Formats: sequence, C-alpha cells, structure tokens
Amino acid sequence: MHGLINHTIQRFVLDSFGGAVWMQVALRADLCGAMGSSDFEPMLTYDDAITPRVVARLSAVVDRPIPDLLEDLGAWLVSNPARDGVRRLLRFGGVDFEEFLHSLNDLPERATLAIEELRLPAMEVTQLDDWRFALTCRGPVSGFGYVMMGIMRVIADDYGTLALLDCKGFTAGEEIIIVTIIDRDFAQGRSFELGASE
Repeated sequence: MHGLINHTIQRFVLDSFGGAVWMQVALRADLCGAMGSSDFEPMLTYDDAITPRVVARLSAVVDRPIPDLLEDLGAWLVSNPARDGVRRLLRFGGVDFEEFLHSLNDLPERATLAIEELRLPAMEVTQLDDWRFALTCRGPVSGFGYVMMGIMRVIADDYGTLALLDCKGFTAGEEIIIVTIIDRDFAQGRSFELGASE
C-alpha cells in the first residue's frame, strides 16, 4: 500500500480524534513492531495488511463501525481545506455531478499521473437509467467503496445535487455503490475555478 494512503488515514485520525487516539491505534496495531515507527511516511510503500489492521484498531478505540469511519474519511478528504488538491482533482472531472460520476472511470489513471506509484482500486461507473448509476470498485483491500461514498456525498453537495447513495454487493475484492440522483439542481453549487486561488 502506498504510504500516502496510510499517511492520509493517520492525518484523518489526528484531525478528527487527536494525538492520544492515534497513539492508541498505533500501539494496538503494533506499528513500531511492523515498521519501526508509529508514523507513516507518504512516499514509502507498506504491506497491504497494515492498512486494514490500522482501520480495525481505530474502530475499536473510538467504538465506531468501520464503514462509518471510512465514509467520514472520504468526506474529510475532500472537505478539509488542507486537502483542497484532492477536491480540485475530482472537480476537474466534470461540469456537473453526472459528468463527475462518469469521470471516476479514469480516476485511478489521473491519480497515477499525479503520483506515479499511487495505485487506486479500479473503478467502473455504469449508468442504470436517467437517474441511477452504479459505481463498482475493485481492489485488494476492502473498504474503498465506503471512502468513495463519503467523497461522493461531499462532491454532490459541491455541485448542488441531491443524491442518495446505497451500498450493494460489498464482497471481497468488489464493492458496488448505487447512486440515485433525486434533484440535479437542489441547491446552489460551490464555485470552482481551474486555477488554484492565491
């Protein structure tokens, strides 16, 4: 697993729950024993088994279900001002929420262009009818679909779209989310400019 993903999880825990919680998670996950440190370096690569272990220990420490934590992680990833680059990468995918959904097919390739060694799960968006879409995520570590749910909830609000997201068929290696657009113009969308603000 690319260190940037694990480092992002660590930053989410620190921002959301504080340093004491992170130290408990690191201790219970035996990070020092596994990698010699309780901190993740963004540009290193780690064993895939470490990531779900950290998430499981976080769930136990804060007494919250893993799906809820991963969805919150996704929302934090695109709503935290310090992570504006991620939001910009996603908003670049389309002028409205539906174009954004279709652009998710190319998100792993766009992420690789930004960071060559970063490998996101494969994503496939299928339009089921005028209002419903299915996002299928395929990867070696489960839970990415829940992260995408958090991301899509925030991005839908960003576009001013009211959408209902539902998990379907979460199995090993494949996670499916059904996205139902309730109102394309539910609210005023958040402004977006291609160039970063000064």
